[in-house]
Amino acid sequence: MKPGLIYAAVATALAIGLGLFFNSGPSQAPLTAFVPLDGSQKTTADMKGKVTLVNFWATSCVSCVEEMPKIMATHDKYKAKGFDTLAIAMSYDPPSYVVNFAQTRNLPFSVAIDNTGNVAKAWGDVKLTPTTYLVNKRGQIVKRFVGEPDFKELHLLIESLLAET
Repeated sequence: MKPGLIYAAVATALAIGLGLFFNSGPSQAPLTAFVPLDGSQKTTADMKGKVTLVNFWATSCVSCVEEMPKIMATHDKYKAKGFDTLAIAMSYDPPSYVVNFAQTRNLPFSVAIDNTGNVAKAWGDVKLTPTTYLVNKRGQIVKRFVGEPDFKELHLLIESLLAET
């Protein structure tokens, strides 16, 4: 290989690597619309100004059902400080099951059903549940958890995000 080509290849690889390094910060939450069970209209734009936990789940997901009390406790702990929670049921979850689950457990936050699957697709083509995103006050995704989060770590992160101006 000619030295000029080697230098060009190294320079290109370095530029790509630096670009990935400097652009690997938080990404903007996708602009999506939700219809919570109460019939209101919400979008990701409504999340701005609050730290928001967005949880993709299903009533048929054992891990989702097991983590829900911890999500409720997290919501209750931080809601007065500018924290919100949105639980989005997957498209394959029967709406009557979602409504029953939310009502019988008195979920203290918004619950929406992704009837078409478009919301899960927009949020990174979510297929595994539970998948949880933490969104900062500027509407940026700060962390993604696949499976149950480490709630101690999650609480520390929420506290640091709530402290941001």
